[in-house]
Amino acid sequence: MWLPADNLCTSPLVTSCHECLSRGPQCAWCFQEIFLNGMSLSERCDLAVNLESKGCEMQFIERPGVKVEVNTTLPSTQVAPRDLLVQLPPGGEASFVVEVKQLERYPVDLYYLVDVSASMQENLDRLKTVGMALSHRMRDYSSDFRVGFGSFVDKPVSPYINVHPLKIENPCKDYEIQCRPAHGFIHVLPMTDNMTEFTRVIQQQQISGNMDTPEGGFDAMLQAAVCQKNIGWRPEAKHLLLLMTDQPSHLALDSRLAGIVVPHDGNCHLENNAYTKTTNMEYPTIGQLAEKLMDNSIHSIFAVEQGQYKWYEDLIPLLPGAYLGRLQKRASNLKDLVIEAYKVFFNITVSMKDCPSEEEEILIFVKPVGFNETTTVRVRPTCSCRCRELGRCLDERDDALCGAGEEQDDLSPARDCKLGGSGPDCSGRGVCVCGKCVCDHTNLGTVNGNYCEVDDFSCPYSHGLLCGGVYGNMWTVTCVPFFVTCSGRGQCISGECRCESGWTGESCACPASTEPCLSEDGLLCSGRGKCVCGSCRCDDPRRSGQFCEKCPTCDYSCQSHW
Repeated sequence: MWLPADNLCTSPLVTSCHECLSRGPQCAWCFQEIFLNGMSLSERCDLAVNLESKGCEMQFIERPGVKVEVNTTLPSTQVAPRDLLVQLPPGGEASFVVEVKQLERYPVDLYYLVDVSASMQENLDRLKTVGMALSHRMRDYSSDFRVGFGSFVDKPVSPYINVHPLKIENPCKDYEIQCRPAHGFIHVLPMTDNMTEFTRVIQQQQISGNMDTPEGGFDAMLQAAVCQKNIGWRPEAKHLLLLMTDQPSHLALDSRLAGIVVPHDGNCHLENNAYTKTTNMEYPTIGQLAEKLMDNSIHSIFAVEQGQYKWYEDLIPLLPGAYLGRLQKRASNLKDLVIEAYKVFFNITVSMKDCPSEEEEILIFVKPVGFNETTTVRVRPTCSCRCRELGRCLDERDDALCGAGEEQDDLSPARDCKLGGSGPDCSGRGVCVCGKCVCDHTNLGTVNGNYCEVDDFSCPYSHGLLCGGVYGNMWTVTCVPFFVTCSGRGQCISGECRCESGWTGESCACPASTEPCLSEDGLLCSGRGKCVCGSCRCDDPRRSGQFCEKCPTCDYSCQSHW
Protein backbone atom coordinates (compact mmCIF):
# COMPACT_ATOMS: atom_id res chain seq x y z
CA MET A 1 0.00 0.00 0.00
CA TRP A 2 1.24 3.50 -0.87
CA LEU A 3 2.19 5.79 1.99
CA PRO A 4 0.06 8.96 2.45
CA ALA A 5 3.03 11.16 1.52
CA ASP A 6 3.05 9.53 -1.92
CA ASN A 7 -0.73 9.48 -2.33
CA LEU A 8 -2.54 12.60 -3.52
CA CYS A 9 -5.93 10.87 -3.43
CA THR A 10 -6.37 10.63 0.34
CA SER A 11 -7.79 13.73 2.02
CA PRO A 12 -10.49 14.23 4.68
CA LEU A 13 -11.96 17.00 2.49
CA VAL A 14 -12.78 14.58 -0.35
CA THR A 15 -16.38 13.47 0.19
CA SER A 16 -17.69 12.88 -3.35
CA CYS A 17 -16.77 10.79 -6.36
CA HIS A 18 -16.28 13.90 -8.51
CA GLU A 19 -13.95 15.50 -5.98
CA CYS A 20 -11.98 12.27 -5.79
CA LEU A 21 -11.44 11.84 -9.52
CA SER A 22 -10.55 15.54 -9.87
CA ARG A 23 -7.49 15.02 -7.68
CA GLY A 24 -5.65 13.12 -10.40
CA PRO A 25 -5.85 10.32 -12.98
CA GLN A 26 -4.47 7.83 -10.46
CA CYS A 27 -7.38 8.33 -8.01
CA ALA A 28 -10.38 5.99 -7.78
CA TRP A 29 -13.69 5.97 -5.87
CA CYS A 30 -15.33 2.92 -4.29
CA PHE A 31 -19.15 2.88 -4.49
CA GLN A 32 -19.59 -0.53 -2.86
CA GLU A 33 -22.35 -0.10 -0.25
CA ILE A 34 -20.88 -2.31 2.49
CA PHE A 35 -17.37 -0.95 2.07
CA LEU A 36 -17.04 1.70 4.81
CA ASN A 37 -18.00 -0.19 7.99
CA GLY A 38 -17.89 2.96 10.09
CA MET A 39 -14.94 4.64 8.36
CA SER A 40 -15.15 8.24 7.17
CA LEU A 41 -16.57 9.00 3.72
CA SER A 42 -13.15 10.16 2.47
CA GLU A 43 -11.88 6.56 2.78
CA ARG A 44 -13.77 5.77 -0.42
CA CYS A 45 -11.17 7.81 -2.36
CA ASP A 46 -7.77 6.18 -2.81
CA LEU A 47 -5.55 4.46 -5.31
CA ALA A 48 -7.34 1.55 -6.98
CA VAL A 49 -4.82 -0.95 -5.59
CA ASN A 50 -5.40 0.38 -2.06
CA LEU A 51 -9.19 0.20 -2.42
CA GLU A 52 -8.87 -3.42 -3.49
CA SER A 53 -6.68 -4.22 -0.50
CA LYS A 54 -9.33 -2.62 1.75
CA GLY A 55 -11.97 -4.97 0.36
CA CYS A 56 -13.62 -2.98 -2.44
CA GLU A 57 -14.44 -5.23 -5.39
CA MET A 58 -13.16 -4.11 -8.82
CA GLN A 59 -16.68 -3.86 -10.26
CA PHE A 60 -17.45 -1.13 -7.70
CA ILE A 61 -14.32 0.96 -8.34
CA GLU A 62 -14.82 4.14 -10.37
CA ARG A 63 -11.65 5.01 -12.25
CA PRO A 64 -11.89 6.61 -15.70
CA GLY A 65 -8.89 5.90 -17.89
CA VAL A 66 -7.27 7.48 -20.94
CA LYS A 67 -8.69 6.26 -24.24
CA VAL A 68 -7.69 7.09 -27.83
CA GLU A 69 -9.96 6.09 -30.74
CA VAL A 70 -8.93 6.62 -34.38
CA ASN A 71 -11.61 7.30 -36.99
CA THR A 72 -10.59 4.96 -39.82
CA THR A 73 -13.47 5.93 -42.13
CA LEU A 74 -11.84 9.17 -43.32
CA PRO A 75 -9.38 8.82 -46.22
CA SER A 76 -5.90 10.32 -45.75
CA THR A 77 -3.68 11.51 -48.59
CA GLN A 78 -0.85 13.26 -46.76
CA VAL A 79 -1.68 13.30 -43.02
CA ALA A 80 -2.81 10.26 -41.00
CA PRO A 81 -4.88 9.85 -38.96
CA ARG A 82 -7.33 12.55 -40.06
CA ASP A 83 -9.62 12.34 -37.03
CA LEU A 84 -9.35 10.84 -33.56
CA LEU A 85 -11.12 10.98 -30.22
CA VAL A 86 -9.19 11.31 -26.94
CA GLN A 87 -10.99 10.70 -23.65
CA LEU A 88 -9.14 12.24 -20.71
CA PRO A 89 -9.77 12.30 -16.96
CA PRO A 90 -8.52 15.27 -14.89
CA GLY A 91 -4.73 15.26 -14.89
CA GLY A 92 -4.68 12.63 -17.64
CA GLU A 93 -2.31 12.61 -20.58
CA ALA A 94 -2.51 10.85 -23.96
CA SER A 95 0.14 10.51 -26.67
CA PHE A 96 -0.29 9.42 -30.27
CA VAL A 97 1.66 9.52 -33.54
CA VAL A 98 0.73 11.50 -36.65
CA GLU A 99 2.33 10.41 -39.93
CA VAL A 100 2.94 12.94 -42.68
CA LYS A 101 3.81 11.83 -46.19
CA GLN A 102 4.25 13.78 -49.39
CA LEU A 103 2.43 12.99 -52.60
CA GLU A 104 4.63 11.03 -55.01
CA ARG A 105 4.85 13.83 -57.57
CA TYR A 106 5.32 16.62 -55.05
CA PRO A 107 8.42 18.70 -55.95
CA VAL A 108 11.33 18.68 -53.49
CA ASP A 109 14.29 21.11 -53.24
CA LEU A 110 17.30 20.01 -51.15
CA TYR A 111 20.15 22.43 -50.43
CA TYR A 112 23.43 21.06 -49.05
CA LEU A 113 25.15 23.53 -46.72
CA VAL A 114 28.53 22.02 -45.85
CA ASP A 115 31.22 22.98 -43.35
CA VAL A 116 34.45 22.84 -45.40
CA SER A 117 36.87 23.34 -42.51
CA ALA A 118 39.86 20.96 -42.50
CA SER A 119 38.29 18.50 -40.02
CA MET A 120 35.48 17.81 -42.52
CA GLN A 121 37.81 16.42 -45.22
CA GLU A 122 36.54 12.81 -45.01
CA ASN A 123 32.89 13.87 -44.97
CA LEU A 124 33.43 16.12 -47.98
CA ASP A 125 35.05 13.23 -49.86
CA ARG A 126 32.02 11.07 -49.10
CA LEU A 127 29.66 13.78 -50.32
CA LYS A 128 31.41 13.70 -53.69
CA THR A 129 29.97 10.22 -54.29
CA VAL A 130 26.58 10.43 -52.57
CA GLY A 131 24.75 12.82 -54.93
CA MET A 132 23.79 10.29 -57.59
CA ALA A 133 22.82 7.62 -55.04
CA LEU A 134 20.61 10.07 -53.16
CA SER A 135 18.92 11.11 -56.39
CA HIS A 136 17.98 7.50 -57.13
CA ARG A 137 16.65 6.98 -53.57
CA MET A 138 14.56 10.15 -53.67
CA ARG A 139 12.80 8.99 -56.84
CA ASP A 140 10.82 6.67 -54.59
CA TYR A 141 9.39 9.72 -52.83
CA SER A 142 9.33 12.45 -55.49
CA SER A 143 9.57 12.48 -59.26
CA ASP A 144 10.58 16.17 -59.22
CA PHE A 145 13.76 16.41 -57.12
CA ARG A 146 16.41 19.16 -57.26
CA VAL A 147 19.59 19.83 -55.27
CA GLY A 148 21.86 22.80 -54.62
CA PHE A 149 25.12 23.36 -52.76
CA GLY A 150 26.83 25.98 -50.60
CA SER A 151 29.83 26.03 -48.26
CA PHE A 152 30.84 27.88 -45.10
CA VAL A 153 33.66 28.10 -42.55
CA ASP A 154 33.43 31.17 -40.29
CA LYS A 155 33.83 34.93 -40.26
CA PRO A 156 37.25 35.61 -41.87
CA VAL A 157 38.47 37.92 -39.08
CA SER A 158 40.50 37.53 -35.89
CA PRO A 159 40.15 35.71 -33.51
CA TYR A 160 38.29 33.16 -35.66
CA ILE A 161 41.10 32.81 -38.22
CA ASN A 162 44.85 33.48 -38.33
CA VAL A 163 45.17 36.92 -39.95
CA HIS A 164 48.82 36.55 -40.99
CA PRO A 165 48.82 37.45 -44.72
CA LEU A 166 50.20 34.05 -45.72
CA LYS A 167 47.66 32.24 -43.49
CA ILE A 168 44.78 34.24 -44.92
CA GLU A 169 45.69 33.08 -48.42
CA ASN A 170 46.34 29.48 -47.32
CA PRO A 171 45.09 28.52 -43.81
CA CYS A 172 46.78 25.10 -44.13
CA LYS A 173 50.27 26.43 -44.91
CA ASP A 174 51.81 24.87 -41.77
CA TYR A 175 50.77 21.41 -43.01
CA GLU A 176 52.09 22.00 -46.53
CA ILE A 177 48.58 21.57 -47.93
CA GLN A 178 46.90 24.01 -50.26
CA CYS A 179 43.60 25.19 -48.75
CA ARG A 180 41.10 27.78 -49.89
CA PRO A 181 40.69 31.00 -47.82
CA ALA A 182 38.14 30.98 -45.00
CA HIS A 183 34.72 32.43 -45.85
CA GLY A 184 31.40 33.10 -44.14
CA PHE A 185 29.18 31.62 -46.86
CA ILE A 186 29.57 30.93 -50.58
CA HIS A 187 26.61 29.87 -52.70
CA VAL A 188 28.15 27.41 -55.15
CA LEU A 189 25.34 25.70 -57.08
CA PRO A 190 21.70 26.83 -57.53
CA MET A 191 18.96 24.21 -57.46
CA THR A 192 19.31 21.76 -60.34
CA ASP A 193 18.03 18.34 -61.38
CA ASN A 194 21.35 17.62 -63.13
CA MET A 195 23.06 15.17 -60.77
CA THR A 196 26.11 15.02 -63.01
CA GLU A 197 26.62 18.75 -62.58
CA PHE A 198 26.06 18.45 -58.83
CA THR A 199 28.71 15.72 -58.58
CA ARG A 200 31.16 17.75 -60.69
CA VAL A 201 30.77 20.84 -58.47
CA ILE A 202 31.25 18.82 -55.27
CA GLN A 203 34.43 17.22 -56.61
CA GLN A 204 35.90 20.69 -57.18
CA GLN A 205 35.47 21.71 -53.55
CA GLN A 206 38.54 22.26 -51.34
CA ILE A 207 38.80 22.38 -47.59
CA SER A 208 39.64 25.53 -45.65
CA GLY A 209 40.60 26.27 -42.05
CA ASN A 210 39.98 28.42 -38.99
CA MET A 211 41.27 28.68 -35.43
CA ASP A 212 38.37 28.31 -32.97
CA THR A 213 36.05 25.34 -32.56
CA PRO A 214 32.57 26.78 -33.31
CA GLU A 215 31.80 27.50 -36.96
CA GLY A 216 29.60 30.07 -38.71
CA GLY A 217 26.84 27.65 -39.67
CA PHE A 218 23.94 29.85 -38.56
CA ASP A 219 25.28 32.80 -40.56
CA ALA A 220 25.22 30.60 -43.66
CA MET A 221 21.82 29.04 -42.86
CA LEU A 222 20.11 32.41 -42.65
CA GLN A 223 21.52 33.48 -46.03
CA ALA A 224 20.46 30.19 -47.59
CA ALA A 225 16.95 30.74 -46.22
CA VAL A 226 16.36 34.38 -47.22
CA CYS A 227 18.21 34.50 -50.57
CA GLN A 228 15.35 32.74 -52.33
CA LYS A 229 16.14 33.76 -55.92
CA ASN A 230 19.88 33.11 -55.61
CA ILE A 231 19.40 29.63 -54.17
CA GLY A 232 16.58 28.77 -56.56
CA TRP A 233 13.95 27.68 -54.05
CA ARG A 234 10.72 26.92 -55.93
CA PRO A 235 7.59 28.38 -54.25
CA GLU A 236 5.57 25.22 -54.84
CA ALA A 237 8.25 22.75 -53.63
CA LYS A 238 9.06 21.28 -50.23
CA HIS A 239 12.24 23.00 -49.00
CA LEU A 240 14.94 20.96 -47.20
CA LEU A 241 18.11 22.64 -45.90
CA LEU A 242 20.81 20.14 -44.87
CA LEU A 243 23.62 21.42 -42.61
CA MET A 244 26.68 19.13 -42.43
CA THR A 245 29.22 19.90 -39.71
CA ASP A 246 31.35 18.34 -36.98
CA GLN A 247 31.36 21.40 -34.69
CA PRO A 248 28.84 23.62 -32.85
CA SER A 249 27.86 26.97 -34.32
CA HIS A 250 28.55 30.48 -33.14
CA LEU A 251 25.56 32.25 -31.56
CA ALA A 252 24.55 35.91 -31.46
CA LEU A 253 26.96 38.14 -29.50
CA ASP A 254 29.91 35.78 -30.13
CA SER A 255 31.01 38.15 -32.90
CA ARG A 256 31.73 40.87 -30.35
CA LEU A 257 35.03 39.10 -29.75
CA ALA A 258 35.93 40.40 -33.20
CA GLY A 259 34.55 43.88 -32.52
CA ILE A 260 31.44 43.26 -34.64
CA VAL A 261 28.47 44.83 -32.81
CA VAL A 262 25.90 45.54 -35.54
CA PRO A 263 22.91 43.18 -35.07
CA HIS A 264 22.00 41.02 -38.03
CA ASP A 265 19.19 42.57 -40.10
CA GLY A 266 17.85 39.23 -41.35
CA ASN A 267 18.19 40.19 -45.03
CA CYS A 268 19.97 38.64 -48.01
CA HIS A 269 23.48 39.96 -48.64
CA LEU A 270 24.91 37.95 -51.54
CA GLU A 271 27.10 39.49 -54.21
CA ASN A 272 28.79 37.27 -56.76
CA ASN A 273 27.40 34.37 -54.69
CA ALA A 274 29.40 35.40 -51.57
CA TYR A 275 28.04 36.68 -48.25
CA THR A 276 29.24 40.30 -48.10
CA LYS A 277 28.26 41.23 -44.53
CA THR A 278 30.10 38.42 -42.78
CA THR A 279 32.64 40.83 -41.25
CA ASN A 280 30.12 43.63 -40.57
CA MET A 281 27.13 41.98 -38.89
CA GLU A 282 26.74 39.78 -35.83
CA TYR A 283 25.75 36.14 -36.01
CA PRO A 284 21.92 35.80 -36.08
CA THR A 285 19.99 34.93 -32.94
CA ILE A 286 18.24 31.56 -32.64
CA GLY A 287 14.86 33.31 -32.73
CA GLN A 288 15.86 35.24 -35.84
CA LEU A 289 16.98 32.08 -37.61
CA ALA A 290 13.79 30.23 -36.61
CA GLU A 291 11.66 33.09 -37.92
CA LYS A 292 13.38 33.16 -41.32
CA LEU A 293 13.19 29.39 -41.71
CA MET A 294 9.47 29.47 -40.98
CA ASP A 295 8.78 32.51 -43.18
CA ASN A 296 10.32 30.68 -46.13
CA SER A 297 8.80 27.24 -45.33
CA ILE A 298 12.21 25.62 -44.90
CA HIS A 299 12.71 22.40 -42.94
CA SER A 300 16.26 22.20 -41.60
CA ILE A 301 18.19 18.92 -41.29
CA PHE A 302 21.25 18.85 -39.03
CA ALA A 303 23.70 16.08 -39.94
CA VAL A 304 26.28 16.24 -37.15
CA GLU A 305 28.93 13.91 -35.77
CA GLN A 306 28.51 12.12 -32.45
CA GLY A 307 30.70 14.54 -30.48
CA GLN A 308 28.38 17.49 -31.14
CA TYR A 309 25.05 15.65 -31.13
CA LYS A 310 24.07 16.74 -27.60
CA TRP A 311 24.77 20.41 -28.39
CA TYR A 312 22.40 20.36 -31.36
CA GLU A 313 19.89 18.17 -29.54
CA ASP A 314 19.32 20.99 -27.02
CA LEU A 315 18.93 23.43 -29.89
CA ILE A 316 16.41 21.53 -32.04
CA PRO A 317 13.27 22.37 -29.96
CA LEU A 318 13.90 26.06 -30.70
CA LEU A 319 13.82 25.57 -34.49
CA PRO A 320 10.37 24.56 -35.80
CA GLY A 321 10.43 21.78 -38.36
CA ALA A 322 14.04 20.82 -37.63
CA TYR A 323 15.42 17.26 -37.73
CA LEU A 324 18.63 16.01 -36.11
CA GLY A 325 20.60 12.98 -37.27
CA ARG A 326 23.94 11.44 -36.30
CA LEU A 327 26.47 11.56 -39.10
CA GLN A 328 28.45 8.33 -39.10
CA LYS A 329 32.14 8.02 -39.95
CA ARG A 330 32.94 9.35 -43.43
CA ALA A 331 29.24 10.34 -43.75
CA SER A 332 28.39 6.77 -44.76
CA ASN A 333 24.73 7.18 -43.76
CA LEU A 334 24.12 10.59 -45.34
CA LYS A 335 21.55 9.53 -47.93
CA ASP A 336 19.69 7.41 -45.36
CA LEU A 337 19.63 10.39 -42.99
CA VAL A 338 18.00 12.60 -45.64
CA ILE A 339 15.40 9.94 -46.40
CA GLU A 340 14.54 9.54 -42.71
CA ALA A 341 14.16 13.30 -42.34
CA TYR A 342 11.83 13.33 -45.34
CA LYS A 343 9.56 10.78 -43.68
CA VAL A 344 7.74 12.82 -41.08
CA PHE A 345 6.41 11.20 -37.92
CA PHE A 346 5.74 13.32 -34.88
CA ASN A 347 4.33 12.65 -31.45
CA ILE A 348 1.50 14.67 -29.98
CA THR A 349 0.83 14.78 -26.27
CA VAL A 350 -2.52 16.11 -25.04
CA SER A 351 -3.11 16.68 -21.35
CA MET A 352 -5.97 18.07 -19.25
CA LYS A 353 -5.03 19.62 -15.93
CA ASP A 354 -8.53 20.26 -14.57
CA CYS A 355 -12.11 19.56 -15.53
CA PRO A 356 -13.70 22.28 -17.67
CA SER A 357 -16.88 23.95 -16.42
CA GLU A 358 -18.87 21.99 -19.01
CA GLU A 359 -18.01 18.53 -20.27
CA GLU A 360 -18.04 19.43 -23.96
CA GLU A 361 -15.66 18.18 -26.62
CA ILE A 362 -12.65 20.40 -27.24
CA LEU A 363 -11.39 20.50 -30.83
CA ILE A 364 -7.67 20.73 -31.64
CA PHE A 365 -6.50 21.09 -35.24
CA VAL A 366 -2.96 19.93 -36.07
CA LYS A 367 -1.68 21.22 -39.42
CA PRO A 368 1.95 20.42 -40.33
CA VAL A 369 3.92 23.27 -41.89
CA GLY A 370 3.67 23.17 -45.68
CA PHE A 371 0.77 20.70 -45.84
CA ASN A 372 -2.89 21.25 -46.70
CA GLU A 373 -4.45 18.44 -44.65
CA THR A 374 -5.09 18.57 -40.91
CA THR A 375 -5.60 16.13 -38.08
CA THR A 376 -8.66 16.86 -35.95
CA VAL A 377 -8.23 15.84 -32.31
CA ARG A 378 -11.50 15.71 -30.35
CA VAL A 379 -10.77 15.84 -26.63
CA ARG A 380 -13.64 14.57 -24.49
CA PRO A 381 -13.24 15.24 -20.74
CA THR A 382 -14.36 12.35 -18.53
CA CYS A 383 -15.07 14.18 -15.30
CA SER A 384 -18.42 12.65 -14.36
CA CYS A 385 -18.80 9.38 -12.50
CA ARG A 386 -20.63 6.37 -13.97
CA CYS A 387 -22.01 5.60 -10.55
CA ARG A 388 -23.71 9.02 -10.56
CA GLU A 389 -25.86 7.94 -13.50
CA LEU A 390 -26.93 4.89 -11.50
CA GLY A 391 -27.51 6.97 -8.35
CA ARG A 392 -25.12 4.72 -6.43
CA CYS A 393 -21.99 6.80 -5.76
CA LEU A 394 -22.76 6.80 -2.00
CA ASP A 395 -20.88 10.05 -1.56
CA GLU A 396 -23.38 12.23 0.29
CA ARG A 397 -22.41 13.39 3.75
CA ASP A 398 -24.00 11.79 6.78
CA ASP A 399 -26.67 14.02 8.28
CA ALA A 400 -24.90 13.77 11.64
CA LEU A 401 -22.02 15.81 10.26
CA CYS A 402 -24.30 18.86 10.20
CA GLY A 403 -25.47 18.58 13.80
CA ALA A 404 -26.64 15.48 15.61
CA GLY A 405 -30.19 15.57 16.90
CA GLU A 406 -31.40 18.35 14.54
CA GLU A 407 -34.46 17.53 12.51
CA GLN A 408 -33.70 16.88 8.85
CA ASP A 409 -36.03 16.52 5.90
CA ASP A 410 -36.01 13.51 3.62
CA LEU A 411 -33.22 14.99 1.54
CA SER A 412 -29.57 14.83 2.56
CA PRO A 413 -27.88 18.22 3.13
CA ALA A 414 -25.64 17.43 0.16
CA ARG A 415 -28.72 17.69 -2.07
CA ASP A 416 -28.78 21.43 -1.30
CA CYS A 417 -25.37 21.73 -2.95
CA LYS A 418 -26.52 20.41 -6.35
CA LEU A 419 -27.61 22.91 -8.98
CA GLY A 420 -31.17 21.95 -9.95
CA GLY A 421 -31.05 19.07 -7.49
CA SER A 422 -28.76 17.00 -9.70
CA GLY A 423 -25.22 16.97 -11.03
CA PRO A 424 -21.98 17.20 -9.05
CA ASP A 425 -21.77 18.93 -5.70
CA CYS A 426 -21.06 22.66 -6.00
CA SER A 427 -20.77 22.33 -9.80
CA GLY A 428 -17.58 20.34 -9.22
CA ARG A 429 -15.76 23.48 -8.09
CA GLY A 430 -16.22 23.49 -4.35
CA VAL A 431 -16.94 21.47 -1.19
CA CYS A 432 -20.40 20.93 0.27
CA VAL A 433 -20.36 21.73 3.99
CA CYS A 434 -23.67 21.16 5.78
CA GLY A 435 -25.75 21.93 2.71
CA LYS A 436 -23.79 25.02 1.60
CA CYS A 437 -21.07 25.32 -1.00
CA VAL A 438 -17.58 26.54 -0.14
CA CYS A 439 -16.14 27.42 -3.56
CA ASP A 440 -12.59 26.58 -4.63
CA HIS A 441 -9.90 29.24 -4.95
CA THR A 442 -8.21 29.38 -8.35
CA ASN A 443 -5.49 31.44 -10.00
CA LEU A 444 -7.64 31.72 -13.14
CA GLY A 445 -10.22 34.03 -11.60
CA THR A 446 -13.15 34.15 -9.19
CA VAL A 447 -15.63 31.30 -8.54
CA ASN A 448 -18.85 32.17 -6.70
CA GLY A 449 -22.61 31.60 -6.61
CA ASN A 450 -24.77 29.41 -4.38
CA TYR A 451 -23.60 26.35 -6.30
CA CYS A 452 -20.17 27.70 -7.41
CA GLU A 453 -21.69 27.95 -10.88
CA VAL A 454 -20.53 31.52 -11.64
CA ASP A 455 -17.04 32.63 -12.66
CA ASP A 456 -15.26 35.24 -14.75
CA PHE A 457 -12.94 32.98 -16.76
CA SER A 458 -14.94 30.14 -18.34
CA CYS A 459 -15.53 31.80 -21.70
CA PRO A 460 -13.67 30.22 -24.63
CA TYR A 461 -10.04 31.24 -24.87
CA SER A 462 -8.51 32.42 -28.11
CA HIS A 463 -7.76 29.28 -30.18
CA GLY A 464 -9.01 27.05 -27.33
CA LEU A 465 -5.84 24.97 -26.95
CA LEU A 466 -2.75 26.21 -28.74
CA CYS A 467 -0.45 23.34 -30.09
CA GLY A 468 3.33 24.32 -30.38
CA GLY A 469 3.25 24.38 -34.13
CA VAL A 470 4.62 27.90 -34.15
CA TYR A 471 7.25 27.61 -31.47
CA GLY A 472 7.15 23.87 -30.86
CA ASN A 473 9.24 21.10 -32.30
CA MET A 474 7.70 19.69 -35.46
CA TRP A 475 8.30 16.16 -34.27
CA THR A 476 6.94 16.64 -30.75
CA VAL A 477 3.99 18.93 -30.10
CA THR A 478 2.67 19.62 -26.61
CA CYS A 479 -0.63 21.48 -26.08
CA VAL A 480 -0.83 24.27 -23.49
CA PRO A 481 -3.59 26.76 -22.63
CA PHE A 482 -3.43 30.22 -24.16
CA PHE A 483 -5.28 32.62 -21.86
CA VAL A 484 -6.88 35.39 -23.94
CA THR A 485 -10.60 35.40 -23.12
CA CYS A 486 -12.88 36.08 -26.12
CA SER A 487 -9.76 36.82 -28.19
CA GLY A 488 -9.75 40.32 -26.70
CA ARG A 489 -12.67 41.19 -29.02
CA GLY A 490 -15.63 40.73 -26.71
CA GLN A 491 -16.90 40.47 -23.15
CA CYS A 492 -17.31 37.31 -21.09
CA ILE A 493 -20.83 37.32 -19.65
CA SER A 494 -22.30 34.22 -17.96
CA GLY A 495 -19.84 31.91 -19.66
CA GLU A 496 -20.50 33.19 -23.17
CA CYS A 497 -18.65 35.70 -25.33
CA ARG A 498 -20.54 38.72 -26.57
CA CYS A 499 -18.48 39.78 -29.56
CA GLU A 500 -17.74 43.25 -30.83
CA SER A 501 -19.07 44.28 -34.22
CA GLY A 502 -17.31 42.53 -37.10
CA TRP A 503 -16.37 39.37 -35.16
CA THR A 504 -18.13 36.06 -34.64
CA GLY A 505 -17.50 32.61 -33.18
CA GLU A 506 -17.69 31.24 -29.67
CA SER A 507 -14.38 32.94 -28.83
CA CYS A 508 -14.80 36.00 -31.14
CA ALA A 509 -11.82 34.75 -33.15
CA CYS A 510 -13.48 34.77 -36.59
CA PRO A 511 -14.03 37.88 -38.76
CA ALA A 512 -17.63 38.23 -39.93
CA SER A 513 -16.52 39.44 -43.35
CA THR A 514 -15.44 37.09 -46.16
CA GLU A 515 -13.23 39.79 -47.69
CA PRO A 516 -9.95 38.12 -46.55
CA CYS A 517 -10.88 35.12 -48.73
CA LEU A 518 -11.38 37.08 -51.98
CA SER A 519 -8.69 36.40 -54.58
CA GLU A 520 -7.52 38.96 -57.14
CA ASP A 521 -10.19 37.83 -59.62
CA GLY A 522 -12.90 38.60 -57.06
CA LEU A 523 -13.80 34.97 -56.47
CA LEU A 524 -14.15 33.44 -53.04
CA CYS A 525 -11.06 31.23 -52.55
CA SER A 526 -10.51 31.29 -56.33
CA GLY A 527 -13.78 29.35 -56.64
CA ARG A 528 -12.07 26.27 -55.20
CA GLY A 529 -12.90 26.39 -51.51
CA LYS A 530 -14.94 27.84 -48.67
CA CYS A 531 -14.22 30.80 -46.42
CA VAL A 532 -14.02 29.53 -42.84
CA CYS A 533 -13.14 31.96 -40.07
CA GLY A 534 -11.43 34.42 -42.41
CA SER A 535 -9.28 31.90 -44.31
CA CYS A 536 -9.79 29.57 -47.24
CA ARG A 537 -10.43 25.87 -46.71
CA CYS A 538 -9.78 24.16 -50.05
CA ASP A 539 -12.20 21.58 -51.48
CA ASP A 540 -9.34 19.57 -53.01
CA PRO A 541 -6.75 18.37 -50.42
CA ARG A 542 -4.00 18.79 -53.01
CA ARG A 543 -4.58 22.53 -53.20
CA SER A 544 -2.92 25.05 -50.92
CA GLY A 545 -2.09 28.74 -50.75
CA GLN A 546 -3.96 31.67 -49.27
CA PHE A 547 -6.70 31.44 -51.91
CA CYS A 548 -6.38 27.71 -52.89
CA GLU A 549 -4.47 28.89 -55.96
CA LYS A 550 -1.55 26.44 -55.67
CA CYS A 551 -1.69 22.84 -56.82
CA PRO A 552 1.73 21.52 -57.96
CA THR A 553 0.41 17.97 -58.37
CA CYS A 554 -2.80 18.70 -60.27
CA ASP A 555 -3.09 17.26 -63.77
CA TYR A 556 -3.77 19.82 -66.48
CA SER A 557 -4.67 17.71 -69.50
CA CYS A 558 -3.91 19.13 -72.96
CA GLN A 559 -7.14 17.50 -74.16
CA SER A 560 -9.15 20.25 -72.51
CA HIS A 561 -7.72 22.69 -75.09
CA TRP A 562 -8.36 20.56 -78.21
